Amino acid sequence: MSSGEMRAVVTGAGAGLGRELVSMFAARGVAVAMVDRDAAGLEATRGGLPPAARTLSIVQDLTAEGAGEAIIGQVGAAWGGLDILVNNAGYGAIEPFFEMSAGLWNRTLAINVVALVMLSRAAGEAMKRSGGGRIVNITSPASRMALPNYAAYAASKAAVDSITRTSAIALAPFGITVNSVSPGMMDTEMQRVTERALARAEGREDFEEFIAERTRRAPLGRRAGIDEVAAAVIWLALDAPAYITAERLNASGGMDRD
Repeated sequence: MSSGEMRAVVTGAGAGLGRELVSMFAARGVAVAMVDRDAAGLEATRGGLPPAARTLSIVQDLTAEGAGEAIIGQVGAAWGGLDILVNNAGYGAIEPFFEMSAGLWNRTLAINVVALVMLSRAAGEAMKRSGGGRIVNITSPASRMALPNYAAYAASKAAVDSITRTSAIALAPFGITVNSVSPGMMDTEMQRVTERALARAEGREDFEEFIAERTRRAPLGRRAGIDEVAAAVIWLALDAPAYITAERLNASGGMDRD
C-alpha cells in the first residue's frame, strides 16, 4: 500500500508535535484523523494544511469511557480501516515529591497510560482485520531518570516503554509493529509550561539561565526541532523496515542513549 492510500490517527493533534505530524503525514498523502479535546486547536492544525489534504477532526477526551473504540469507529466509518496510530497526546505537571497528590497521578496515568493502552487495543483490532499496521508511541528520556519533582510523568513514560514492548509482542502475529520515539527538549507549549514550573520548584529565579543550563545537558548542545522529532516518528510509521518492532528510537540529541 502506498503512503497515499494510508490512513493514520494522531492524538494530541491540536498543537506542538501532533500538529507537525499531521502536516508531515498530509505532505506524504496520508489521510489523517486528528484527535484532540481542543476543537480550536484542531481547527488551527487543519488551517495550516493544503486544501486537498484528507483529514478528519475528532474532538475527544481520551480519558472518557470508550474513547478508543469511538475514535477507531469514526475512522473506520469514514475510511474503511486504519493503518497507523501515533499515540502522541500526553500530560505532565510538576509537583515536588512531598507535595505529590493523588489527583495529579490519576490524571497523568489516565492520559499517558490508560488512554494509550485503550486506543492501542482498539487500533490493534482494526489493523488485525485489515492485515497489519504500525503503532508509534511517544515516550521520554524522563522514563529513565530519577525526577523527584516530575515523578508522575516519569513513571507514566516508563509505563509507555513497557506497554510498547508488550503490545509489540501481542500484535506481532498480525503484522502490526509497535515502536516508540523518545524526543529531546522541544520548544512546545507543554515544555515551556513544565520548565517554568520546574524552575519555581527548584527555586531558580533566572529562568533564561535555567533554560540555558538544561539545554547544555544535551550532548548536541541544542534543543530538538519539532520537525526533527516528527521526522523520526514518520520514519517509523512509513519508511522503517517492517521487521523493526518493540524498539525505542532516541531522538534526544544524545540525552537518551542505550
